[in-house]
Amino acid sequence: MSRLMHVGSGPYAPPSPARELTAVSADGARLHVEVHGPEGAPAVVLAHGWTCSTAFWAAQIRDLAADHRVIAYDQRGHGRSPASPGCSSDALADDLEAVLEATLAPGEQAVIAGHSMGGMTVMAASGRAAFRAHTAAVLLCSTGSSQLVAASTVVPMRAGRVRTWLTRRILGSRAPLGPVTPLARRILKYGTMGPGSAPHMIEACARIVHACPRKVRYSWSQVLDLLDLDHGVRELDVPTAVIVGTADRLTPPTQARALAAALPRCTGIVELPGIGHMTPVEAPELVTGTIRGLVHAHIQAVSEESA
Repeated sequence: MSRLMHVGSGPYAPPSPARELTAVSADGARLHVEVHGPEGAPAVVLAHGWTCSTAFWAAQIRDLAADHRVIAYDQRGHGRSPASPGCSSDALADDLEAVLEATLAPGEQAVIAGHSMGGMTVMAASGRAAFRAHTAAVLLCSTGSSQLVAASTVVPMRAGRVRTWLTRRILGSRAPLGPVTPLARRILKYGTMGPGSAPHMIEACARIVHACPRKVRYSWSQVLDLLDLDHGVRELDVPTAVIVGTADRLTPPTQARALAAALPRCTGIVELPGIGHMTPVEAPELVTGTIRGLVHAHIQAVSEESA
C-alpha cells in the first residue's frame, strides 16, 4: 500500500547524485536537476517520459556515472519539479534548453537520451539554438512523433475510430491510480511492459508511475493526444539511434520505424523481442550500451581528433 516514489533497494533504486541544482525555464518553471559522476567526464543528458521521474533512469545512471557526467532532470510536474500551468511541446523544449544551459559549459556537447515523452522533448527542441549547440548525438527510446493515441495498441482491437476513442478515454483518465497493489502491478505490466518482465522491474516502474500527481498525469495526456512533432524529426540533424520493444503497446514499433525513416542521420533502429514500453528498465544493459556507443563515436572521437 506504499506510495513511495521509487524502490529503496536493488538495481532500480536511484543512486545519490554528486550534486543537485535547479534550472529555470523560459516561463519561470523550476526544474529539479541531478548531476552524477566525475566533473570533466563526457556528458550524458537523460530525459524521462510521461508519469516518470529521474528514478526511471537508475540503472543507466549507476552504470554510466562511473566514467560519464550524467545529467538527469524531472520534467515539469514530475518527480521533484513543481507543476506548472504551461504544458505543451514548446514547454518541453524550453525546459530541455534550460537544463542544457545550466549544466553544460559553452560549446560543450552531450549525448541526449529521451524515453517516451523525453524523446518527444528532444524532437520538440531539435530546431532550438541551445539544443543544436550542445547535442552531439541522440538516443530515442520507445517514442513517437504524432498520432500517438491512434497508433497505441493498449486496447486489443482493430485500429480505427472506436479503438482510438477507447484509448483516449483510458490514457486521458482523471481517475487516481491509488496505491501499488497486486492488481495495479498487473495493469501496469499489461499496458507498459513486456510479458516476460521480472517482478522487480514491474515494482520499480509501478512506484514511479503511481507517484505522479493525478492532475499532472491528466494535463500531459492531453498534450500527448494532440502531439505532432513530425517536423521536429526532420530537423533532428544529429546522429540518432532508435530503440523500441516489439511488445510496446504505447508507442509500437511502427512509430519507431517511421522515426528511423524520417530522421536525417539515423544510425540504426533496434527492435527488442518481447520488450515493452519501459525499455531502460526492461533492457537496461542494451540501452546503457547504446548510450556508451554514441558517446564513444560522437564525443570521445571528436575530443581525440582535436587533441
